[in-house]
Amino acid sequence: MKSIPIILLGCGGVGRQLLHHIISCRSLHSKQGIVIRVVGVSDSSSLLVSDDIMLSGMRDEFLAEICRAKSAGSPLKSLLNHGHCQLYTGQDALENIVSIASSLGRSIGLAVVDCSASAETIGLLEQVSSLGCCVVLANKKPLTCGIDDFEKLVSHFRRIRFESTVGAGLPVIASVTRVISSGDPISRIVGTLSGTLGYVMSELEEGKAFSEIVRAAKSLGYTEPDPRDDLSGMDVARKGLILSRLLGWRINLSDIKIESLYPSEFGPNSMSTEDFLSKGLSQLDVKLKERVATASSKGNVLRYVCVIEDSRCNVGLRELPKDSALGRLRGGDNVVEIYSRCYKNSPLVIQGAGAGNDTTAAGVLADIIDLQDLFA
Repeated sequence: MKSIPIILLGCGGVGRQLLHHIISCRSLHSKQGIVIRVVGVSDSSSLLVSDDIMLSGMRDEFLAEICRAKSAGSPLKSLLNHGHCQLYTGQDALENIVSIASSLGRSIGLAVVDCSASAETIGLLEQVSSLGCCVVLANKKPLTCGIDDFEKLVSHFRRIRFESTVGAGLPVIASVTRVISSGDPISRIVGTLSGTLGYVMSELEEGKAFSEIVRAAKSLGYTEPDPRDDLSGMDVARKGLILSRLLGWRINLSDIKIESLYPSEFGPNSMSTEDFLSKGLSQLDVKLKERVATASSKGNVLRYVCVIEDSRCNVGLRELPKDSALGRLRGGDNVVEIYSRCYKNSPLVIQGAGAGNDTTAAGVLADIIDLQDLFA
């Protein structure tokens, strides 16, 4: 049986769903000759580590208890007496992860799985990668930091997977990487890279109010913890940046033209998430309704689109023909079109569900399994 030990960073919706997937897939993975051992789990304040990281890991019953506790808003430290594990906080937590990486990285192997939404994990990920560990990301922020840090993180490309950072469970990264590796230069990538905004745009077509749609999307788990990460276009811009950098472009977020769906006075520095949801959103209803009506009068629909072409990446609202691939899009699906020499007149098209904790966690799990040949 091939053993893949992992440390999970982040116990939010995606992290908890990943643990559920790991538990529910035990029988399937056993038939494939694989066992995923969760040896550590961390939240924003602490880290729980199994007493035996070398041979076993946390029991499934304890992993389920972690999910229940975190869903109820309890910290990991409240579970210290429920399982055979040690608790670390602050700098001790970071040092312990590095210590585990040093012990397992080049011998048994270790995958550090970042399902947080933090920009502060980049240094840790670089450290564990340099120690021979694998890195799996659902968190986009480490890949959208400064270009030098990005290049350090992806320098061991065989040991890093980040499919879920762009299309949840869709094979967007794999497809782009495959085309590039074949020597087929990519000239253009265009698509709707946000299931959240795809859902919002298609619901707007049905005549629903923008504020009503966004609140519903948040309750369904389609949005980031602060929906403004989606509505600002920043989430799409991060995805566009990751794809642009895969094409070899040394650009940063500041180089991307981004159209926000809310004004700056409604931003995080001026208004809390709660106030934005309860007061700010409704003030945007009329403007978005008018833009939808204007597009409709021309026989078009409104879509939030990312265009990567000629060393530039732009994201924002565009009017598109109703019968186009992007115009026909409904719900939370993503559509990505890849144009290259081989796919010049008929692009490579990838379409499917592009949002939700379940889909994203499934993509993360697939990335972990994809690393199996690197483990003893």
